Amino acid sequence: MTKVQTTFKLYRTLSDHDLTQISRIHGVYGMLSTRVQPTGDEILVEYDASSLSQKEVRGVLEARGLPLT
Repeated sequence: MTKVQTTFKLYRTLSDHDLTQISRIHGVYGMLSTRVQPTGDEILVEYDASSLSQKEVRGVLEARGLPLT
């Protein structure tokens, strides 16, 4: 397993619905953790790079409707 952390910028504040979607991301194979930064304008994702690419991680987040820039 190769753990990688990457940050994605958000174009708006997260809603309760967005937070629910984030909690479901952990069910995706290879996604290890997600954290919204204290400023609220970024999300930090830790994932297994031997299972997912950064592009795939972004796709998982976008598929759940998260407001990535």
